[in-house]
Amino acid sequence: MLANSITVVRIHAGVAAEKDLAHVDARGWELPSPCAGWTVHDVVAHLVDGARTTRPGFLAGLAAAGFDFDRLNARGVARERGASPRDTLDRLRRVAARTSGPPRLVEEVVHGEDVRRPLGIARSYPLEAVVRALRLQVRTPVSFGGAKEPAAGVRLVAVDADAPIGEGPEVAGTALALLLAVCGRPVADDELHGPGRATLVRVS
Repeated sequence: MLANSITVVRIHAGVAAEKDLAHVDARGWELPSPCAGWTVHDVVAHLVDGARTTRPGFLAGLAAAGFDFDRLNARGVARERGASPRDTLDRLRRVAARTSGPPRLVEEVVHGEDVRRPLGIARSYPLEAVVRALRLQVRTPVSFGGAKEPAAGVRLVAVDADAPIGEGPEVAGTALALLLAVCGRPVADDELHGPGRATLVRVS
C-alpha cells in the first residue's frame, strides 16, 4: 500500500506539476520558492534531475561533489534548467513518470509544494506517504538533508493522522504542514498551533 502511495506522490510531484505549470506565465516561473535561493523554475529543474538520476548515478554524483548535497543539487539544477520555462517543462513531461532513481519521498512532497504554493495551487497527497515522509525527516540529521535537530524537543501531532512524534511542547497541524515546517518551509499562521510552534516554524 505504501509503495503504491509513494508512486502516486511521484506522479503528483512530476506529472501533476507538469499539468499545473502548463499555463503559468514567465513571471510565475521566476517567483521565489519556499526552498531558499531557488525559484519555481529552479525547483522544477531539480525535479527533472531527480527523476533522471539512477542510484549509481546519485552515488557517483555525490562523490564528485565532495559529498556536499548542496553542491550536488546546484549542479543538477544547472544541468536540467532549460533555456526557457517551456523547455524545462518539456523535460519534466518526458521524465515525470520515471521511478529509476533512489527513493526521495520527502523531496517529492516538499518540492511539489515548493512549486505550487508560490503559485497558489493546491494539491493533496496520500496521507500515509506524507506521514512516512515526516517520520523519515525527523530521524535524519540535517547533515544528510533531514530535520532531526530542528524537530528535537517538540512533540509533533498530526491532526489528520494518529501518528504523534517526539516529546516536548506540542505542535499540532496537518501532517503536510508539519512536514513543511520541519523542512524549514514557511507556513501560514493558521496551519500549526500549540506551545511548541514558535520554536519550529518560519511563518509566511
